[in-house]
Amino acid sequence: MSPTTPYVQPGEPLNDFLRSFWQRQVDAAEQETPDYRHPPLPLARIKKVMKSDPDVKMIAADAPILFCKACEIFISEITARAFIIADSNKRRTLSRADIAKALAKSDQFDFLIDIVPREEGLAGLGHGHGSASSVGGSNLVAGPSQPTLHQEQDRPANGGQSSVSSSTAVLDQYY
Repeated sequence: MSPTTPYVQPGEPLNDFLRSFWQRQVDAAEQETPDYRHPPLPLARIKKVMKSDPDVKMIAADAPILFCKACEIFISEITARAFIIADSNKRRTLSRADIAKALAKSDQFDFLIDIVPREEGLAGLGHGHGSASSVGGSNLVAGPSQPTLHQEQDRPANGGQSSVSSSTAVLDQYY
């Protein structure tokens, strides 16, 4: 696939995009001759992230290059999914809300829930469930690691449960 060919055509539905995305990735990987001396992402940063895991002792020379390609594909897929959201709203500029919506549409991105808050429509906010903050026109709802406004009001003011046990109760509610 040439760098000028877009991953997503304007108006392309998500299902059509997903059907062809991975086949295009395989075809591109088979045809490309990677330049190991000038990777698109900094290998030192990738190694630093890999070493942040205490179980990782040594890293083979080719492992960061493989992670670099995996990161490229990951970024491409999320960007294309967010573009589909923006295009459906008749916009060409991606916003954080587009990325959040794109991630929320697939369970495979649930591991990012603490990084990218879930987004709820205005209809769900009138019932008092969830803490909402308006950021740039988006209504973001707290994830499982953050207590909601409703839970804060129900907590006794003079101690009651410790914050650790109350956080555990909130987490148990979601898992």
